[in-house]
Amino acid sequence: MNTSDPSTKSTPDPWRALRYFYRVPWLLLHIVVAVVLALGVFTWARQSAVNGREPLAHRLIRWWSRVLLRIFGFRVYRFGTPLPDPAMFVCNHSSWLDIELMHTQRAVCFVAKAEIARWPLVGWLAKTGGTIFHRRGSNHSLGVVMKQMVQRLHGGRSVAVFPEGGTNDGRTLRVFHARIFQAALDANVQVQPAALRFMRSGERCYDAGFQPGESFMSNFLRLLGDRPLDVEVHFLKPVPHFEAGRKRMAETARAAIAQAMDGRAEDAK
Repeated sequence: MNTSDPSTKSTPDPWRALRYFYRVPWLLLHIVVAVVLALGVFTWARQSAVNGREPLAHRLIRWWSRVLLRIFGFRVYRFGTPLPDPAMFVCNHSSWLDIELMHTQRAVCFVAKAEIARWPLVGWLAKTGGTIFHRRGSNHSLGVVMKQMVQRLHGGRSVAVFPEGGTNDGRTLRVFHARIFQAALDANVQVQPAALRFMRSGERCYDAGFQPGESFMSNFLRLLGDRPLDVEVHFLKPVPHFEAGRKRMAETARAAIAQAMDGRAEDAK
């Protein structure tokens, strides 16, 4: 399949300024809405579903995330059916928008790098929404994160993780860290891979990923003015709890996501 590579672009985009003109005010208003909801409603996000009914806070998180992606020009398409709470979702990771993309489908508790907790406004919103923060490279931090994940799962909340351990440009799928799967085994919940694909005009597109040397703010501003993108969320068949344990589960989840990224997904029914 052909792919769209931003490094090959040679012609300027005459509509970028116009997109900033209407997207920036819309984004600022949406941020104000987020603050209001965080103060009054998102604190309920730690609630779990009752009798299969999604709490109001979860529905509002999904609504807010859908609108945010629309502001950036993203059209989201879901394939397959996500597991009911509680479950662990494992996803490939190429953009900071992946979190919001998953939140359009389920108000899950994400495991994210600890630096995000210190970001102005974003860190506060993430904490309010129930994000679990991990200090990369610290075994002690990972142990604490694993305990928090099990607690959330036992409490009826779903958790989502990026087993690659960080973002890349979307062209490759790195090895999945197997230890993170232990939380699903300890909590005795199912693991469902979710493949995230960015598309434009029916072709794979890597514009959403970080370019070499690009900071978060540079990426944010670039995407805010970019042309629309289609985003596919493929919920794949759950990974069995193999007797071989978490390493086999990690390999199976990675293989399923790699297959979906190549357009050969076996979506969950």
